[in-house]
Amino acid sequence: MSEAIRFLPPRPAVLSRRAAIIADLTDLLPADCLVHEPRELVPFETDAFISYRRLPLAVVLPRTTAQVAAVMRYCHRYGIPVVPRGAGTSLSGGAIPQEDAVVLGLSRMSRVLEVDYANRTAIVQAGVTNLSISETVGVDGFFYAPDPSSQLACTIGGNIGMNSGGAHCLKYGVTTNNLLGVKMVLVDGTVIELGGKHLDAAGYDLLGLVCGSEGQLGIVTEATVRLIAKPEGARPVLFGFETSEAAGACVTDIIGAGIIPVAVEFMDKPAIEICEAFAQAGYPLDVGALLIVEVEGSEAEMDTMLAGIVEIARRHDVKTVRECQSATEAALIWKGRKSAFGATGRIADYICMDGTVPLGKLSYVLNKTSEIIERYGLRVANVFHAGDGNMHPLILFNANDPEDAAKAEEAGNEILKLCVDAGGCLTGEHGVGIEKRDLMRHQYSEAELAQQMAVRSAFDEDWILNPSKVFPLEGRA
Repeated sequence: MSEAIRFLPPRPAVLSRRAAIIADLTDLLPADCLVHEPRELVPFETDAFISYRRLPLAVVLPRTTAQVAAVMRYCHRYGIPVVPRGAGTSLSGGAIPQEDAVVLGLSRMSRVLEVDYANRTAIVQAGVTNLSISETVGVDGFFYAPDPSSQLACTIGGNIGMNSGGAHCLKYGVTTNNLLGVKMVLVDGTVIELGGKHLDAAGYDLLGLVCGSEGQLGIVTEATVRLIAKPEGARPVLFGFETSEAAGACVTDIIGAGIIPVAVEFMDKPAIEICEAFAQAGYPLDVGALLIVEVEGSEAEMDTMLAGIVEIARRHDVKTVRECQSATEAALIWKGRKSAFGATGRIADYICMDGTVPLGKLSYVLNKTSEIIERYGLRVANVFHAGDGNMHPLILFNANDPEDAAKAEEAGNEILKLCVDAGGCLTGEHGVGIEKRDLMRHQYSEAELAQQMAVRSAFDEDWILNPSKVFPLEGRA
């Protein structure tokens, strides 16, 4: 399995200069900002896509934008590949290095630099964790909306790179909808600023281009993010259905009726059992699928919205409707959902897919996913952001069995192709990385890929930033 996805061959001119490169980096950075001993490099050889690993040439851990710029100027001058890294939580292999690459980790740039309630913004360094922003401003009644399941660990720089989402992004949008500006170091060490506290900037929307670019256009060191006032109240409700198809059809009808809850999360029976065993959240175990629907606002607003949702759910033969009765119960409901990936890891190795489909195709894609998994003789647990059609089938397999691992990858590729063929796309929030790189041709024509690669080349002519990722290796300029 470790060789199924190819990497670019290491650059001999870089490998032959390893000792000199490390000596030069030692002169550029404080001693505690450079890692180069082989044993100390091991924690950086992979990310959350653990099936693949490569030991990097060195790791730099700068504390300032100026230090990032100095490293980039040096690497650009000598053609040394650079792999940006946040917290290493990428599920698509976006932060996996290679032998000739310097990993540029931003974990030490972890300060909240400014909170501006008048403009409802915060300026943070790229190594700030997602959750820490909400924790910083929560006491004053605000929060930062995007909330990936890994929000306790994942960082804003990585969120920007992958345009991360989360459970509550149905109402509030993903990272790009909550990002107002960045400070970014270009490949040659030039520092630029895009956007800011104002609502829109003149000229091309370069900020929109950077968000989701997977570290291939520059290194984001600071971000200006939008803060949102906490709602008056919030109430998650559990809806249990006989089948996944019924639950999927209910989601389609809720959104089709013009009702936009703050979140609609889906779990099938295997996922329910896994999460309940871990979190003891009180999920019903006698149903085939579960929706966690959260509404927010005043008591009257929540009552009205829930009445409409319950009416729709009854048309789909809902078996269980349970409103949480306390803040503790609400926290448990979300603990189960947020812990889904970790809880699944307790019982099996898994690959997490990330295709997104039109809501009208949810039931169809769920049914076809089951057929694909059965054909490969594997198991799957489905848990995903149903409100925006962002599918997360967790394909269970034995990583110690190469044949089983290969089948899991093949099944995952078929599911992603299914999402595209259903009118969707390869990734909703995890990014392309190496995982989906060779599937890009299934979604895009050669002309479309060439145009995207031309934009990338305009920022990084020699392709030293995260070079093995996103685009198929064949056909590059």
